Amino acid sequence: MKKVLVIGSTVVDVIINVDHLPTTQEDVHVISQHMSLGGCAFNTSDMIRHFEVPYILFSPVGTGAYGEFVRMSLRDRKIETPIPAPARDNGCCYCFVESSGERTFISYHGAEYLFEKEWFSILDAEDIDSVYICGLEIEETTGEHIVSYLEKHPEFRIYFAPGPRINKIDPHLLSRLFALHPVIHLNEEEILAYTKEAVCEKAAQKLFSMTENSVIVTLGAEGTYYCSKDGCGHVPGVTAHQIDTIGAGDSHIGAVIACEKLGKPLPEAIRMANCVAARVVETQGALLPDEEFEKISF
Repeated sequence: MKKVLVIGSTVVDVIINVDHLPTTQEDVHVISQHMSLGGCAFNTSDMIRHFEVPYILFSPVGTGAYGEFVRMSLRDRKIETPIPAPARDNGCCYCFVESSGERTFISYHGAEYLFEKEWFSILDAEDIDSVYICGLEIEETTGEHIVSYLEKHPEFRIYFAPGPRINKIDPHLLSRLFALHPVIHLNEEEILAYTKEAVCEKAAQKLFSMTENSVIVTLGAEGTYYCSKDGCGHVPGVTAHQIDTIGAGDSHIGAVIACEKLGKPLPEAIRMANCVAARVVETQGALLPDEEFEKISF
């Protein structure tokens, strides 16, 4: 089986639990805090790993305290990234989790979001058939290098999870990406904001007409809506007791990628991804421990 190339960031998630987000000049107490390995690309790759699908984590790891934390954590997991260490500090993501389980991110960007053109020559395209990318790296000044590499390999199946950054990406660069017919993965709020449509069904169909490939819209507890060349439909959600939503979207797209690689049709891949996302929101942090993944009844 060929590999999934996972392009993007690996960061330290500084998870801060609060009763509610403070307003200007308000003083609130932190309930608890801890650091965890995170980042959209790493979270996605870890879910692909759970399904035992081969992948390459193509993620720069910088210097400084956060870079050392990432490097040591990857080493403990026996994970290597082929990218040489850039001489720039690694960033982090401050994840504020309210008592409702909803999360708010404040990101400090560093080396993990910046990609050099020369790095892509390290890769052997013969080993790859699928690629994951997210919006943060494309939005950065070096996003051009990622898109240019993908344009050289139209044979790749691209999964693009731009998140809320879809409205921040240079429209010309975004149109070049859409021309590569990526599978798009967004939540309902994100796709409505981008398409300016009032309902997700019309929004998904509009985006499908632009990319000519599958559009996947996560709806939280309501499940997932999709639109593909074989038709559109809704896959019900799975009941879950929400602790926090960190990493739920990353795990969902990671599961979809892995299941499609294993030959599952899109609706079935989404059904399994919904099961995964439900278990992730029941777990503190973005990553699902192996023993928790094994408990999922697909």
